[in-house]
Amino acid sequence: MKTLTIALSVAFLGLNISNNCQANVPNNGFDTVINNQSVKLYIIKNKNIEAKVTNYGGRLVSLKVPNSKGKKVNVVVGFSSISDYIKATEPYYGATIGRFGNRIAKGKFTLNGNNYTLFNNNGPNALHGGKMGFQYVVWAAQQPNDSTLVLKYLSKDGEEGYPGNLNVTVTYSVCGGQGLKIAYQATTDKPTVINFTNHAFFNLNGEGSGTILNHYLQINANKYTPVDSTLIPTGKLENVKNTPLDFTKFTKIGARINAKNQQLVYGNGYDHNYVLGTKKKWGLNHAATIYGDKSGIQLNIYTTEPGMQFYSGNYMASQNTFSNGTKDMRQTAFCLETQHFPDSPNQANFPTTTLKPGEVFKSMSLYKFSVKP
Repeated sequence: MKTLTIALSVAFLGLNISNNCQANVPNNGFDTVINNQSVKLYIIKNKNIEAKVTNYGGRLVSLKVPNSKGKKVNVVVGFSSISDYIKATEPYYGATIGRFGNRIAKGKFTLNGNNYTLFNNNGPNALHGGKMGFQYVVWAAQQPNDSTLVLKYLSKDGEEGYPGNLNVTVTYSVCGGQGLKIAYQATTDKPTVINFTNHAFFNLNGEGSGTILNHYLQINANKYTPVDSTLIPTGKLENVKNTPLDFTKFTKIGARINAKNQQLVYGNGYDHNYVLGTKKKWGLNHAATIYGDKSGIQLNIYTTEPGMQFYSGNYMASQNTFSNGTKDMRQTAFCLETQHFPDSPNQANFPTTTLKPGEVFKSMSLYKFSVKP
């Protein structure tokens, strides 16, 4: 079978995931039933890192890593119960996104001469899989060992307007040396389009610790995909140099966020897809490095994906309460979503997002934590 994107094994990466961890732990805020399907909270961890994941939406609920003083800090914002996720005004916190992450123009695309119409849930466009994307799915969950959680879902032909019965597997695993790997695999029985990502909102100073504008960010990308007023790519690839989008060197997120060149900065912040370079480690693209100004926690992101969306939490509006009791105030968390480019099904010059019968789609992203030297 043909593989569209190659996912590297943990062994190849030189990362050991056979550490002792704790298995599923009952939690009254997460143990429930939705549509006759069991929802639970799962814990995977080693001595350095602990991740909590729920099979409702395939969501990363929390992620604890040590700061510069050795204290474990939760660097992913989330909620304390499933009911909070269900009623949240921001539906994507920590979620697995699909079938198609990011936007598709006017909710329409043509594939093999067939026209498809999707649900438009973001102005005139389809966003993150539509009205009932993967963030609302109850995934079948298996925990084959203490450090791994495997989630599976069958997205049926016609779901949200997409063709083909799509079998999707998402595997979370913690690795030696403070790494979290998220791997994706999919097959289909009809030609379709896919674009998976994880929508974790990070604050490396800790959940609810205040603004992320003083975090220092470096993105290994010289180009980005400019967009129109509805955030659909124009089809061009433009240089970031001499624009507020230039993070080729470590720069505070807030350093240029109020730049006068507002056509580059939507919603008074960042919400842009970067075209990743070819700077490799372990055979993966090194997408970005970011560190918290208070905690000293540093995150390196590696991926097989060609792009990454940087979102600075512009539309967080203090309408939801995080697990530690703080509100989701504006720009108190950021997203770095590894992905294929937005609107790829309508952009012939972008890397393909088409999956055909007989092919196996594989991709992976690695989130590697350390303390800044």
